[in-house]
Amino acid sequence: MQDRRTALPVLFALGFRPMFLAGSLFAVLAVPLWIAAFFGHVDLTPAGGWLTWHRHEMIFGFGIAIVAGFLLTAIQAWTGVPALTGMPVLLLAALWLAGRLLWLFNGPLWLLLPVDLLFLPLVALAIGRSLWQTRQARNYPIVVMLLLLTLCNLLALLGLAREDFALQRHGAVAALWLIAGLMGLIGGRVIPFFTQRGLGLSDAVQALPRLDNLLMAGSIFVALLMLSGIGLRPSVWQAPIYLALGLGHIVRLLRWHHPKIWTVPLLWSLHLSYAWLALAMIAMALWHGGWLGGFSQAIHLLAIGGMSGMILAMISRVSLGHTGRPLQPAAAMSLAFILINLAVPLRVWLTIPLPLTGFWLASLCWAVAFGLFVWHYTPILLAPRPDGRPG
Repeated sequence: MQDRRTALPVLFALGFRPMFLAGSLFAVLAVPLWIAAFFGHVDLTPAGGWLTWHRHEMIFGFGIAIVAGFLLTAIQAWTGVPALTGMPVLLLAALWLAGRLLWLFNGPLWLLLPVDLLFLPLVALAIGRSLWQTRQARNYPIVVMLLLLTLCNLLALLGLAREDFALQRHGAVAALWLIAGLMGLIGGRVIPFFTQRGLGLSDAVQALPRLDNLLMAGSIFVALLMLSGIGLRPSVWQAPIYLALGLGHIVRLLRWHHPKIWTVPLLWSLHLSYAWLALAMIAMALWHGGWLGGFSQAIHLLAIGGMSGMILAMISRVSLGHTGRPLQPAAAMSLAFILINLAVPLRVWLTIPLPLTGFWLASLCWAVAFGLFVWHYTPILLAPRPDGRPG
């Protein structure tokens, strides 16, 4: 089936279609593959080794695919400027896929580095072009974040080229906290709006611009600390920064809360993912203060509960809305939302006393959660809108 605006299949009608499908398929495969490799069951060595691959690809493979798909689609609603469609979307998706294959199969660095580095700047260019045409300064920070993410990827790739494990880690972890900043920025807009629409409330909760700006600036600041390596070493003076950020996100969450969200899976899944983001900030404060032993615990609270939980909730809703379908996901998606949230304590806490059990159970919950999305949404993402409109 083809989109009327292009000779290509409808999959390439808008950026969210191929990127949501590719990102979720990657999620289904990548985490079980990593766990199998971690326990020595995979006879393959990706670029930089398995830990380097896992750290980089869950951010710049999985996470960035969804971020790009969302932004390449949302920019049309924000600005009124037609979004990329057809061949440009196909080429971006192919570039993303080429990066993933080169990483996994240890492609030559002369090819891997430019291919993997090019994707984010091209997305930033497409977003920035639309924003500049309409002089929509409110959304300029999104372009800044995409360029900072490019810088993080550059650092990670330089670390790979130099076989500098620390440099690669700086870039990847800093990128995760930049994505946390994007979660705060975009979540701060869509969660109260979706809550209002989903519950039929008369008004959405009004934003607090000062708080929003401080949370954004704080996320960028801690990402820069990670990028420099300072944030990767426990130090008491950093604890109040994370504590303030965590409390700020909790204030937001409490203001958005409505008792009826727990009756709507597309809402409680978003609110829970934002709660994990706040808890990750608190955990970082505890780690810097010396009251939490594992940096990895805080990172996975953010990566699984916050980033991945919000991704699953957002793509489940956005895929319905942008294909002109009722905002009623398949009943099985409630199970998917439960499983992605169950994966958090399994990975963060059960792996401490029972590593093998915790890793495999968390991996299973993760893979089934995204597998349910792939199963139920692939037909939607491959089909034209039922109302006949383009997109």
